[in-house]
Amino acid sequence: MKKLNRRSALKHAGLVAGGISLSPLILKSKPLERLNFLFILTDDQRSDAMGCAGHPFLKTPNIDWLAKTGARFTNAFVTTSLCSPSRASFLTGRYAHLHRVLNNLTPWHETNITFLELMKQAGFYTGFIGKWHMPGKGLPELYAQSKVDEFISFTAVGGQGVYWDCPLIKNGKRIPSKGYITDVLNQLAINFFREAQGKNFCLYLSHKSAHTPFQSPEPFAGKYKNQQIELPPEYLKDGLNFKFSALHPASGLLSKTTMEDEMRKYYETIEAFDASLARLFEEMERLKILDRTVIIFAGDNGHLWGEHRLIDKRFAYEESIRIPFLVRAPGIIEKPGALIEEMVLNIDLGPSVLNLADVPVPEFMQGMSIKPLLCGKALNWRDSFLYEYFYDPPYPVPDIVAIRTGTQKFVKYAGNKSPEELFELESDPKEKNNLAGKADFASRKQELSSGLEKLLKQSSYPEKDAREKFGLDF
Repeated sequence: MKKLNRRSALKHAGLVAGGISLSPLILKSKPLERLNFLFILTDDQRSDAMGCAGHPFLKTPNIDWLAKTGARFTNAFVTTSLCSPSRASFLTGRYAHLHRVLNNLTPWHETNITFLELMKQAGFYTGFIGKWHMPGKGLPELYAQSKVDEFISFTAVGGQGVYWDCPLIKNGKRIPSKGYITDVLNQLAINFFREAQGKNFCLYLSHKSAHTPFQSPEPFAGKYKNQQIELPPEYLKDGLNFKFSALHPASGLLSKTTMEDEMRKYYETIEAFDASLARLFEEMERLKILDRTVIIFAGDNGHLWGEHRLIDKRFAYEESIRIPFLVRAPGIIEKPGALIEEMVLNIDLGPSVLNLADVPVPEFMQGMSIKPLLCGKALNWRDSFLYEYFYDPPYPVPDIVAIRTGTQKFVKYAGNKSPEELFELESDPKEKNNLAGKADFASRKQELSSGLEKLLKQSSYPEKDAREKFGLDF
């Protein structure tokens, strides 16, 4: 796989951004055939790390094209802000306490049912390509047990993979790869599309970008080396809170570089990822499948860059739990370029794909289908959701449960290892004013605590843990 040179990268970006080679607005015509499905997942990409989300300098024309010709969800969240649990929730439509991938160490259970195997049973040619990063005895048995038609992933660096020449495992056999991992995975996706010609397909394309250590090819490496970065005032004043940040890899790097340097490399990695999407979309157009494919794009969790004096994710703060979530759905989205404000979650992916494919959604899935939102139909949507986090040794962040409503958030830490938090999000979007200990908000706190207990019960959260860890009673 060749690295993108500056000319080809800019050419691809310009083609997609300008809508020259791709048909940008062919969405109102009724599909002639059953739709295909492509889910694209990035790693640690913040919800605001996109041009279409108003980022001041990051250029993402291909992601922006999805927003322009589809819909962008402005309030998308994960139910657990950590790689392995979040990814398992995307696949299963369930909370971590039920799929049991609680942290980055607990194993994937082969008894979990993914939406991919349900799509395969419904006649779709299915594939998983890219980062799996859920522990256990190597990679899962999805291909060996005929639950998917293609399974390509990697186990290097504990499943994190490497950016260059990453060794791959395809359907149980080890194969080499050459080049930048983003380009390699997108080429494998193109190969999958070619193999699926004449069939309806469902592909889960899971990228390494943009996880540490941030790396990008030319012309992106060093592109932002002189870019001014605005850091949170609490970080500028007091630095990192090393009670919770000391073990994060970037914390050690900051002794050699700076927070600004790490952020610059992070954005360069995202921009390299975006440029690589151009060839993927153009090949889909060439194969005449682009406008017959629902494309869903999301991130596995957000990322804190000094907010609350923290780096990484894990916590229930907005920067950590918010994710990009975009959908391009030919013949379904009523108004291309729509901004949808309803709260959507990672557990909504499975139910949504199944519903859009007219495949029955099993009762064990806890998410909701976003199809009515895409169609512009009014409905009773969720007004709150449960956030959960489970201790992930050696990181010192304790178990967390939280309720997030449209305007408020209430957070509890196991064993009272950190104070309870209550935030009014409309007046305090940066969550700097904790109201949990204020007498004037005692009734509000009780109301949110009751709402949290209700969500825990509805989601079948372990009652013993709720009582013993958080002092909550169903």
